[in-house]
Amino acid sequence: MLKYIFKRLLTAIPVLLIISLGAFLMLQLAPGDAADLYITPDTTQQQIEATRSALGLDQPIYIQYIRWLSQVLRGNLGNSFSNSVPVTTILGERLGPTLLLMGLSLVVAYLIGIPLGILSGRKNGTWLDSSITAISFLGISIPSFFFGLAMVYIFGVRLGILPTGGMYPLGTTPTFGVIVQHLVMPVIVLASAYLANMTRYMRATTIDVYEQNYIRTAVAKGLNSREVYKFHGIRNSLIPVITIIGTDLPKLVGGAIVTEQVFSWPGLGSLTMTAIQQRNYPIILGITLLSAVVVVVANLLVDVLYVVIDPRIKYD
Repeated sequence: MLKYIFKRLLTAIPVLLIISLGAFLMLQLAPGDAADLYITPDTTQQQIEATRSALGLDQPIYIQYIRWLSQVLRGNLGNSFSNSVPVTTILGERLGPTLLLMGLSLVVAYLIGIPLGILSGRKNGTWLDSSITAISFLGISIPSFFFGLAMVYIFGVRLGILPTGGMYPLGTTPTFGVIVQHLVMPVIVLASAYLANMTRYMRATTIDVYEQNYIRTAVAKGLNSREVYKFHGIRNSLIPVITIIGTDLPKLVGGAIVTEQVFSWPGLGSLTMTAIQQRNYPIILGITLLSAVVVVVANLLVDVLYVVIDPRIKYD
């Protein structure tokens, strides 16, 4: 297993290089550049050129990429174009709120969605299965921005029982209770979509597992349904679900751009939108590279979990 992990880490290096190069080229080929943000009606052409030179935008693309990559290999993602603050500092400040929001949303979604999916699959064809399936489709179909704005209007504006946005009121010291109040609505919005998706996958997996011959054999031996699923079904049901969890883990860092915008959550999602609007290339590249690393680590973690859940899978 350790040999396999080492090989996967080695193969991740060229993947990350290709991703970084692709992201860098796409940003450079976009219309305009960051110097446009400093242009005012009385800005002269000489001042514009001086700004481009100060930002390093007057060099050929390959020189800019090599210079940026050399800094990244030293652990330096550069400075923000808007305020000259190190990108690592900005990402560090925004990473915590995003991990809190997305992590809690995924945990809530899995704790509810997996049991619901198992129940729906076990009661396949009944009114309970139909009800759970209908609610799942509803959770997937409602756009997150509409759901979020509706919750803000109902619970924040009309009823006034929950804060409308932010992580805590500005100018105050955040406390556990205050942060929890600000988390309620965005967590519900995010968890509803992941919950619905997980419920559908878990239902389909449970139905498929119960149609296998080894389940019929276990039932024929006299085991009750609880023992059958506990000792024979649950591990096999979780194998496809692990894949879904692996695709969700990178969202811990990527954040939910729309939801963070609706609720003014100070995470990486809202930072991404601000960086795009400002053509803040170092911030965008830093977020892209961080997301790529998390995707690689998540895929590796999924492969390891496959071996833990199903001993038949071998990589050596």
